[in-house]
Amino acid sequence: MEPVIVWYLRMSVVYFVAGVATGFGMLLWPSESGYYLPVHVHLNLLGFMSMMIYGVGYHILPKFSGRHIYSPQIMKVQFWFSNAGLIGMAVSWPFHMGGGVPIAETTLVLFSALSLIAIILFAINILKTVKSV
Repeated sequence: MEPVIVWYLRMSVVYFVAGVATGFGMLLWPSESGYYLPVHVHLNLLGFMSMMIYGVGYHILPKFSGRHIYSPQIMKVQFWFSNAGLIGMAVSWPFHMGGGVPIAETTLVLFSALSLIAIILFAINILKTVKSV
């Protein structure tokens, strides 16, 4: 298995633990849970689920299609964009929800855009990998 695929799978597990821990914290401190609900959701969906899909997809789909991955470089760039976007969103959401930090909305939008770019990179890389000959 390529090292970058292992990175995706490891980060998936890290985000799963972080997402569940955030959810547990929301249970312990319900008065603060509204600030952390988007963090909890994004850690579990973009973190755990998406990273797992990226890792498994990059490992399995080229094998199923009988082709090499279209661009290993895109796979690596996407890894960093995905993580930077998700971590940036996770940090920005509570400040945005609290409304006390004016730059929070801007940073949230920028990190969300980074996550969107990562998703588009994955789609391009996979679609070009499995395309019919």
